[in-house]
This record gives sequence, structure tokens and C-alpha cells, in this order.
Amino acid sequence: MSDPFDISKALEGAVEEHLSPKVSRFKIHSEYGTAGDQEKAIEKMIFQLENNQERCVLLGVTGSGKTFAMANIIERLNIPTLIMSHNKTLARQLYQEMAGLFPENGIEYFVSHYDYYQPEAYLPKRDLYIDKELSINERIEQERFATVASLVSRPDCVVVSSVSCIYGLNAPETFLSYHCRIHVDQAIEPRDLVRELVALQYERTTTELERGQVRLRGENLDVWMPSRDDPLRVRFGFEGVEHIQICDPVSWEILDELKEAWIHPKEFFMVSPERFEEALENIETELDGRVAELKSEDKEIEAHRLQQRTQYDLEMLREVGHCTAVENYSMHFDGRDYGERPYCLLDFFAAAAKRFHGDPEKFLVIMDESHVTLPQTGGMYAGDRSRKLNLIEHGFRLPSAADNRPLKLKEFQKLVPQMLYVSATPGERELLHLCEVTGQDAPIGLRHVSGGGGVDEAEYSKKHPDSESMFDMLQTIEHIPRMEIRPTGLLDPEIEVRGTEGQVADLLSEINARIKQGERTLVTVLTIKFAEEVAAYLNKMGIKAHHLHSEIDTIERTEILNALRIGHIDAIVGINLLREGLDIPEVSLVAIFDADRQGFLRNERSLLQTIGRAARNSKGKVILYADSMSPPMKASIKQTLERRDRQIAHNEKFGIIPKTIKKALPQMGSDIDDLITGTAGGKRLVASKGGRKDGDWASNLRVGAGKWTRSNSVTNNISQPIEELNYSIEELKEMMHQSALELDFERAAMLRDRIHELERK
Repeated sequence: MSDPFDISKALEGAVEEHLSPKVSRFKIHSEYGTAGDQEKAIEKMIFQLENNQERCVLLGVTGSGKTFAMANIIERLNIPTLIMSHNKTLARQLYQEMAGLFPENGIEYFVSHYDYYQPEAYLPKRDLYIDKELSINERIEQERFATVASLVSRPDCVVVSSVSCIYGLNAPETFLSYHCRIHVDQAIEPRDLVRELVALQYERTTTELERGQVRLRGENLDVWMPSRDDPLRVRFGFEGVEHIQICDPVSWEILDELKEAWIHPKEFFMVSPERFEEALENIETELDGRVAELKSEDKEIEAHRLQQRTQYDLEMLREVGHCTAVENYSMHFDGRDYGERPYCLLDFFAAAAKRFHGDPEKFLVIMDESHVTLPQTGGMYAGDRSRKLNLIEHGFRLPSAADNRPLKLKEFQKLVPQMLYVSATPGERELLHLCEVTGQDAPIGLRHVSGGGGVDEAEYSKKHPDSESMFDMLQTIEHIPRMEIRPTGLLDPEIEVRGTEGQVADLLSEINARIKQGERTLVTVLTIKFAEEVAAYLNKMGIKAHHLHSEIDTIERTEILNALRIGHIDAIVGINLLREGLDIPEVSLVAIFDADRQGFLRNERSLLQTIGRAARNSKGKVILYADSMSPPMKASIKQTLERRDRQIAHNEKFGIIPKTIKKALPQMGSDIDDLITGTAGGKRLVASKGGRKDGDWASNLRVGAGKWTRSNSVTNNISQPIEELNYSIEELKEMMHQSALELDFERAAMLRDRIHELERK
């Protein structure tokens, strides 16, 4: 049996010097070096990882440069690295930062490709079956392809991912066994190459070329891989391949010349004809056994339902090779046994590590904001299984559907050879895990959580009454590199506790004071309804405000945050989305309502994270609205003041004057525009990357920035004055027409007047 992680076939004919780790090294491009206590922390981390410490913890306060420290660790270790984040917004931010620091390396983005996803489910109490509904983001799907393609074709990959990385993918051997590598001077006929590409599921066309298609015209063969922004053009001569070119998909202008190219399959999920037939037979066998089992339990309705649904799926698979919810049969197509874990992105990391570094365990996982990401990773399996078991029990799915699942936490931990937990407030699981791998006695405050990174039984059933605070535990646990001194000299914010009576009116005056200084405000509350109500009230009082919570689309969240930074919005009212990882130096005020309400959103860790949002501004201040002083409030205030005093001492010693972090302001829609045009990230082949020309793709597609230029957008909702609209005349005309279509004639007239004003200048 062939090794599924052997990617030597995929590299047959490759230019090896491009692929050697000794040549394709990670190289940071930055005008800054390490500062503060970054270098000391990085050296400690490198020492631990090079000495095969399985789990490490890096404590870095907000603004200490955790992302830059991660990049330095990656550069010095020079191995493939997976960076995990707990939501798409932060993953996107990390991806952009890493792509900027490593422009020569393969930086990829791997998150869920669904804009909307409602899983299949059955509610027994209501006898209600809910069919699967989804909307796939084509661009993110392309990025997922690019990730896998990079991992099997180059040694210098950094992948920024959400917990999507623990969900099932096809086995690495799909990309390894089904591929096509071409190179200059290769003796091959054009029609033979077309046949190879058709075998990889590429569709032949003679008209306009789209992703996943191949076209042969004379001596030119064009192929557009799903992972690329730009198609390849292969030019043939009398003796074979003369040129391999990356072209613009519209003008077909040559953007780059390649010596060779590796072409991956069109589809993620491909199987051999033999495996396909074997899978169908196995499904039929399982169906017969399950139907008999249900009938023996007098579940005739369930048996009939299962037989009808599965037989229909089998007919579709035989006729068209696909069926709705085909992923429920993935176990059979993968050739796995019952209970065996699915393949996932970590398997591709193992494959890359083995090929390029000689050891399948020679890769690193960095878990950013681990206090949130690790529990999220552990929670995926239970929710998925509960839903699947209902479907199986009532005859909607075969038992094998349960093995189309995310990894269990134990499986995930076993697959990761080395992991670095990164957080300003490390979670209890991470700290206990560190104690276990380093042989330390765990503090009492950790013994109620499960060991092994969350996979073993806890010593106590609940938190011990003598448990230490997180601050006290961190003083006793060894082997934690710390970055608590900010290179910028910025101090932890001032903290003030105020009563809840008249809190909204008090907040209004504070926000107005910040607006006069050109600064922004974040407000955190406990419920979606209250967030919307507070935002509406602030708007009514003349404040440009907007709410931010889980019901807002991911792309729009990014746009709202960009609007805050550039001043289209003065204040954002949110819940827990404002806590971890958001880099907004323009924010000088953070207000926390109901600060004394104990719970997940107001525990010591959450309060510290929220307080940290004001630590990137030299005038940072936090107001805690509360009528009492809870233990988490006391602990978080104590820790903040301690760090503030330490930073003051450091600044005085070295003559540092705290200055607000300067960060280039975004353009509305720039993030999504980069994503759509393919200019935001890594290379796709062993060559310099290509990219499209200028174009307002976001506006044309009515996503991202496009929403902000229309009258039902947030920009209009916040009543931005017409004279402040810094758009071109063409853009203003489009906005005017849109306003007229939506019967907003008053705004259309104002835009018309603005256009006339600009035309006269």
C-alpha cells in the first residue's frame, strides 16, 4: 500500500532548488526589529520548541507585538506553521499581517467556505425535519484550494485558519495521486495534456475560460486552476512546451513566466473508479443491514424512510457522480473504518513536513487567543454528533454519516506534534497542559479542568474553594515566556469604576469628549438587543454609532471596524466580538456595562481582554459601570495596575515617551477588494505571484465596500454629511442613482448638488 503522505510523485520534474528548505526560507520583511522583552521571550520559545517541548505558552499583553513574535518564531524554526484563530475576522487580520511580513513565502487563508450554512437536522419532539441550506463563498473556496496546493508543493507555508482545519477533507493522496506537472522543454502533445487535465475533472471549453476549465486554441493551451486568480497559458512549439505563462483573465496580458507548474485536480473530492464502485457497494451493504435492524425494532417508518432516501442518493451517484449531502458517505469514499477519524488539514501539514523536512511531525501549530480557540476546538465534535445521532436514529441517515465529522479534541491533540498557546490571558486548560508536559505541580485553581489539553478527566468535579486567581497562578507556573513590556511604551489604560445610574447619559458625554479629540469608543454590553438599543440611542443623540454582534455578516463586520478607524463611525456597541485580537489604535475609550455581573463575559479573563482594547492609545481609559466590586473586577484591576506600574518604570529607565500606535488607515472595501482580486496573500506556484489589474471588484459584486456606497448602508444609517463623502464624481453619480431607485429623493438631490459642486471646481 502506498504512503498517503508521500508527495514525491507530486514533485516529479520539479525544480528542486526552489523547493529546498535551505533555499525557500522564511524571511521577515519589516523596518522594525524586536524590542522590549520580545527578544527574550522569542529566545525562550525557540529553546523550548527546539528541545521538543510538546506544548508551550506565550503570554503577551495587548500591544506587546504577539503577531511579530509569532513571525520571528516561524522564521527561526523554518518549518510549516498553522496559525489557528477562533473567528474569521481575526483570522483575516492575522492573514493580512503575516502576508505583509512574509511576502516571499506561501501565506494562505483557510476558513469555512460558507457565507450561510444551516445543517441538516431533525427535531423529534416537533417531528420536524430541517433540510440543509447553504451558500458557498466562491473566493474562500478558492483560498482553501490554494492552501492545500501550497502545502503539497512548497516547504515554506504559513496557513492562517479557523477551526475549519479540524473538519474533514479528502485524503492527501487525492492531490498527490491526481495531478499534472508541466515544465519548459517538456516533450508532450497539446491533446495529450488536455486528456490529462480532463482526467483531473477539468471541463473542456472553446469559449470564455472560467475556473476549472481548459481550452485549446492552436498552439496555446489555457487552464484555470480553482486555486488561482489568474489562468495559465501553455505555449507549444515543434518540440513541446516552449512557455508557461500566468495571464490576466480578461486581457490575457502576460503577468509572469514560469519554468514549471504543478496543476492540481479541479475537485477536492476525487476517487478512483475502483474506489467509487467499492464505496457504492459498501453503502448498499450498510443500508441492508441498517434497514433490517430498524425493522427488527418495529421501526417500519424509519426503515422505509432510510431505504427511500439512500436508494435515491445511490441512483444519483451512479448517474451523475454526485448527490445532495454526499459528504455523509465520506467514510466509504475515503476507505475509513467506523469510528476512524476523518482526514483534515493537519494531514497535509504532516505530508509537507515529511517531504520537505524529513519528519511528518516537523511542523508547528500556533493557537492564537488560545483561551477561546481551544474550548471552541473541543466543542465542535459534541454538537455535530448530537445532531447526527438524531438523524440516524429516525432513519434520515446511515450510521456512517456520524463519521463525517470534525476531529475530537483528543484526536486533534494527538495530531499536533508541537503547539504554542498564545494569549494575554492563557486559559486554565493551556496552563494545566503546560504543567503536565513540563512536570510541574498544578496549582489548585487548575485541578478542576480536564488534563491533556482538555481530553483527560479532571481531578476535581468543580472549582476548588481555595483556588487562586489567574494572576496569582501565573506567578507560580514556570516556563512561560512573557511579553509584558510594550515596545511603544504605551501604558495599560486608566480604569475608573462608576455607578450604573444614568450610565448611558454619562457615556454620551464621554463619547462626545473623545469625538472632539478625533478618537473612537468601544462599548461592551451583555445582549444583542441592548447593543442595538444603545447604538440607536447614540445615533439619535448625534453620535455616529453602530452595533456589532454575531448576527452581522463576517465581511460586514470587517467593514464596520474599518469605518470606525477612518472616522465614518465614532463608536461601536458590541458584546464579546470586541474582546480578543482587534487592533484599533484610534480607540481611546472602552466602556463596559454591567461590569459586576459575574459570568463568562465578565470573568477575570474577559475583563482583561476587553480592557486591553484601550491599550494601543496613549490616552487609553476604561470605564467600568457597576454598583459593586466583583472578585473578577478586583483581580483584573490589580493586574492592569501592576502592568501599568511596570511599564512606567521601564519607560523612565530608558527615556521612552508613550505614543499611540500609528497604523495606516484602511480604505473602505480594501480588505475584501484584496481578497477578491487576489492581491492579499501568498504565491500559488513556484514563481512570483500574478494578480489582476485595478478594478472596483467589491462594488461590482455588491459585497464589502459595495454595501457602503449604497443608501441602505451603514454609512447612510450613521447620517454621514454629504460634504464628507470623498468619492469620485462617477461613484457619487452611482450613489445618486441608487438613492433615486430606493425613493430617497432628498439624499439623491443632495448628492446631485455635491456632483455639481465638484464639476465646477
